[in-house]
Amino acid sequence: MNNNFDVLIAGAGFAGGVCARSLAEKGRRVLVAERRSHIGGNAYDCTDSAGVLIHQYGPHIFHTNNKQVFEFLSRFTQWRRYQHKVIANLPRDNPEVVPAHKTTDGRFFFPVPFNLDSLKNAFGAKEGERLGKKLLDAYPAQSQVTILELRQNPDPEIAAIADYVYEHVFVHYTMKQWGQTPEEIDPNTTARVPVRLSDDGRYFQDAYQGMPLHGYTALFEAMLDHPNIEVRLNTDARPLMKDFAGDVIYTGPVDELFDFKFGPLPYRTLDFQFETKQADQFQAAGTVNYTVDEEFTRITEFKILTGQKRPGVTTIMKEYSRAYTGAENEIPYYAIINPENNALYSKYQEEAAKMPQLHLLGRLAEYKYYNMDAIAARSLELAAQL
Repeated sequence: MNNNFDVLIAGAGFAGGVCARSLAEKGRRVLVAERRSHIGGNAYDCTDSAGVLIHQYGPHIFHTNNKQVFEFLSRFTQWRRYQHKVIANLPRDNPEVVPAHKTTDGRFFFPVPFNLDSLKNAFGAKEGERLGKKLLDAYPAQSQVTILELRQNPDPEIAAIADYVYEHVFVHYTMKQWGQTPEEIDPNTTARVPVRLSDDGRYFQDAYQGMPLHGYTALFEAMLDHPNIEVRLNTDARPLMKDFAGDVIYTGPVDELFDFKFGPLPYRTLDFQFETKQADQFQAAGTVNYTVDEEFTRITEFKILTGQKRPGVTTIMKEYSRAYTGAENEIPYYAIINPENNALYSKYQEEAAKMPQLHLLGRLAEYKYYNMDAIAARSLELAAQL
């Protein structure tokens, strides 16, 4: 193996895939060892039993302001123009308010992040318009305002909007997502929750937004199709690392790499419940957040994301968040970032630094959150350094 490859990459997700292609085009011979039975990492998509293209590990919507990343990925896919929208679905807490958008079961919904249209749904059309004008008069030069800014406003009605957003959009949803009580939620995070001063209902406002026209798996197939790249599925990279003399790019769990010698790093994991519905469309947006009630955090409807035409049937996915235990088949999705966990990660980072050929890359290896475009950018940067 030492004679056949210059670089060993553990993992065939965005981190490993982008690095592999970039290095291969620079003449490096790359072996990608992927422990799962498929490429694409958590962005992997496939067709379910109903013939609907689903994201097996939760919804992935591509968006970026990074032109270099967009142009790099555009070499391996065409794009479907798609502007993602998220709405919050809530029970009616004031029967006297008549929202513009309501469901058939006595609930209502509004765009997330909270915006001027959300005000009209939360407080009624007339009152919402009045409050929206107040916000525009108070913050004329801003495209959005934070909860902290609203709470510091001397006008009690404006300050009350911050309390409404905190209660109906942020706090209960965060408790479900991270398993925290209101007292445990970082006040600095709360302070940054935005209210948009427009009717723009798009969840992202990046310059480049879309979905791979034929799916993420097809994108990865094209990206890894290079004579200098060999991909081995169902292969643990760790035994291969022992006798490998070249550079190693490791994208897996860093605590596992070092046999948990300092203890496991804490994560949140997700459980997904897929349901097939006999309908053309189930909900009003690709993602609907249940911010106040229900055990699940959100429902995703994949046909809205992908634009797939399949009349009479659709697939939805309910998402449940819980603590990661390390049990078999559990997937660590989100690092729990706090000083204690960062200190634990630093110990593993120091171990990795003793191995000059080892490069940690990605959410699990670096114990941090990356959007897809951010890890693609980091991967291009690492490949250039190597």
